[in-house]
Amino acid sequence: MTPIKSSEISINDLLDLVVEQQASDLHLIVGMPPVLRINGRLRALDTEALRPEDTERFMKGITSSEHQQMVRERGGTDFGFGFGEKARFRVSVYRQKGFLSLSLRLIPSRLMTLEEIGLPPQVRELLFKPRGLVLVTGPTGSGKTTTLASMMNVINEERDCHIITIEDPIEYYHTHKRSIISQREIGVDVPSFKEAIVRGLRQDPDVILVGEMRDLETMEAAITAAETGHLVFATLHTTGAARTVDRIVDAFPTDRQEQIRTQISTSIVAVISQLLLVRHDRPGRIAAFEIMVATPSIRSLIRDRKTFRITSDIQTGARWGMMTLDAHLLALFEKGLISYEDVLTKAQDAEAIVEKLEAMGATRKKR
Repeated sequence: MTPIKSSEISINDLLDLVVEQQASDLHLIVGMPPVLRINGRLRALDTEALRPEDTERFMKGITSSEHQQMVRERGGTDFGFGFGEKARFRVSVYRQKGFLSLSLRLIPSRLMTLEEIGLPPQVRELLFKPRGLVLVTGPTGSGKTTTLASMMNVINEERDCHIITIEDPIEYYHTHKRSIISQREIGVDVPSFKEAIVRGLRQDPDVILVGEMRDLETMEAAITAAETGHLVFATLHTTGAARTVDRIVDAFPTDRQEQIRTQISTSIVAVISQLLLVRHDRPGRIAAFEIMVATPSIRSLIRDRKTFRITSDIQTGARWGMMTLDAHLLALFEKGLISYEDVLTKAQDAEAIVEKLEAMGATRKKR
């Protein structure tokens, strides 16, 4: 069977296919057919390899003149766009080997509930705190944006407050419900995360969502906002609560690290670290979490530079909804939801996990 010619494929055909197949991502790269990521695995379409004119045509079909100018000047751009009433996509246009390439991420049209995401009931309580810093962490593609959007939706539906989101780009669009919600996009509504937070403090916010704490200035502004009576949600590309705290502290100059430790210890409310894994029992993906809730003991560990002991506190903190990533991975494996290999490769303490898996017996190991 002759593959479909690349010149006969339209960007709308590809976007329709992403929605129909419930793919999470679409990659358009010269020299390869279009590639979908479905349930975490890459699937190339049965078409001819894309040519430079194809990817340029695709780019122009969905990219505004302003963003096309950015591609010409900087070699790439990121933005979000709506595909009619069907879906929204987050798009990254970039150059590789001198040719244009595109990566598109499908933003689900329906917000998931916290229960559907897999978060324990105690997490809901964090959304009603009057102030403090809640961090949602994990690698790229781990579902942080979805988790935060679902949290904002709970607040929007159940609290009477002003929510400001600062995103690059805006992914989920929220409507005003019980709360009012102002969504600001970097490069469109405000020049930077830091400036958006500082300006936002003058806009009577109760809740501030910082799409990503990319640099020291943004971290500093977010911590200050949490200290001054606002509930701040933010993301970091880290795994595990202890590493997250250390990552923030290490971003600051040595002479300021003690001060920042003290500020974090008083402002932190929780760290939710997550991974997204391929399901072993059926098609789809499932999230694994580590959840740290800031108890007086954990605040002391942060302040006293003993973050290496945070995991021990999490292990004994089930009554507050805490759990380690390794414990959750084991629980998911015992239920047959994830593979043995994923438990081993994603665990924080691989040696301890191996011992526990061996204690479960060889039959489970082969599940």
